[in-house]
Amino acid sequence: MIPKLSSGALALALVLSHPAKTASPEPDLDTVRAATQRFKDVKVALAEGYVRDPSDMCDTATNMGRPASLGGMGIHFFRPDLLGIKGPPNPRVNGNGTHTDFTKPSVLIYEPQADGSLTLVAVENLVFKLAWREAGHNAPPSFHGVAYDLMEDNPATKVDEAHMFEPHYDRHVWLFRDNPNGVFAQYNPKVSCAAHKPAMAGAMSHHDAGH
Repeated sequence: MIPKLSSGALALALVLSHPAKTASPEPDLDTVRAATQRFKDVKVALAEGYVRDPSDMCDTATNMGRPASLGGMGIHFFRPDLLGIKGPPNPRVNGNGTHTDFTKPSVLIYEPQADGSLTLVAVENLVFKLAWREAGHNAPPSFHGVAYDLMEDNPATKVDEAHMFEPHYDRHVWLFRDNPNGVFAQYNPKVSCAAHKPAMAGAMSHHDAGH
């Protein structure tokens, strides 16, 4: 004989047999900050597979022909595996990664200091436009409701808006340096490249640099 269940017991049984499906929420900024603060020590970043931009460029708004008042960005360290980069530029840097988890960002950004050290100022995720579309996405990725910026070179200008990368989407998050332009802005007036001393002799100019 099948035992008769009370209405409460029946409801519980239904919940257990058919668990609710909930989407994983995006991490809040405090969670991302806690997950990435270990990268304040650049040696930790290097040990975990991040690579310094081979051009050793410290990016500023003026490098891109934009107003100096927008500020600086810094030196990029990136994870080739998270970006899906398989080889050197041919002719531009390309990848097939669609990684958007900010608790494990594909890019870290550092500000150079006068003593030669580096200070972590922001994290970033970058996905290549073609790879993102081929993964079935019709709209750019977003974080906290803010769509990533589209970076695509305009042949009509002297600067390379895509930094020698194939067209891509990226989103900066200024977690370790207050940004009057906003936490998701590209540049930060409180970041300076004045102390930058290229580690590589004859480092490429920004027009030839990678991201």
